Amino acid sequence: MRVARISRLFTKFEEEKEGKEMPSNEVIGFIGLGVMGGPMCGHIARKGDNRVVGYDNVSAALEATASDGVEAGASLADVAAAADIIFLSLPGEPQIRDVCQGEGGLIALARSGQLIVDCSTAPVPMTHEIAAQFEAKGVRFVDAPVTRSAQAARDGTLSFMVGGDAADVERARPYFDRMGQEVNHGGPVGAGQFIKLMNNMLVARITHALGEALVVARESGLVDGETLFKAMATGSADSFVLQNHGIKFMAKDNHPTESFRISYMLKDLNYAIDLAEAYGVNMAGAYTNQEVLQRADSMGFGEKYHTVIVEAVERGLKK
Repeated sequence: MRVARISRLFTKFEEEKEGKEMPSNEVIGFIGLGVMGGPMCGHIARKGDNRVVGYDNVSAALEATASDGVEAGASLADVAAAADIIFLSLPGEPQIRDVCQGEGGLIALARSGQLIVDCSTAPVPMTHEIAAQFEAKGVRFVDAPVTRSAQAARDGTLSFMVGGDAADVERARPYFDRMGQEVNHGGPVGAGQFIKLMNNMLVARITHALGEALVVARESGLVDGETLFKAMATGSADSFVLQNHGIKFMAKDNHPTESFRISYMLKDLNYAIDLAEAYGVNMAGAYTNQEVLQRADSMGFGEKYHTVIVEAVERGLKK
């Protein structure tokens, strides 16, 4: 704990020396310390001298952040009582509703002047609903889902898609800067979720297309997958998804379980489709993508990195 404190003070000195404005002595709460939230919370604690109180219903997740100087909260009430700003990093709508709207949840516990920053990926209508419930108590709300990988969370290189009042976003910005590289303020509450859902819809569809190209290559026997993807990366088909999902994972048949899993991508795609349908838009390609992701999930790949969609493409070939 003492080493973590010294590290935080050194970081503060370096930033002050560079002329950066440091946050006040706000207490930061962080709920959800999993694959993404744990490293994110760690960056907030290590890169400043704010008191940071974390909570997760998995004790091992809490223990993993202790070396960063994060205090372990015993309950949501502990975090709500201590924190001025509370960050959330939760799997999806059920968990967000439970933490915010459940009995003894943050809406019941929060006090006027607090700021809630939801870094989860969630449906836009639910985000509007919960933000309004917090606002009725004088609590501010920002939606700030993240993009990039679990490795980016560990490296502190995430990109934030943000919705909320400009003053609230600026209040949270110093902490975004500790966790990531970009803050994209899209507009009012809900804009961050909108951008994130469209982003993940596109990532899912590109990954699906890469899976189809890879299966065709394997069936042809003319070119191996890694050669195919590396050649494509030098042409107009190049993209972040090709470089990272395609070359690093799909071509090598490497689909780890600690990364963004099929079940999460399917959840986000479903949210994106629901959003499009609410505005009368038929994203035809997304429905095909949804069906193949569902097939991959039903094959028992739900916990694997979503690049495993290539296995479902191959299964479709053998029908």
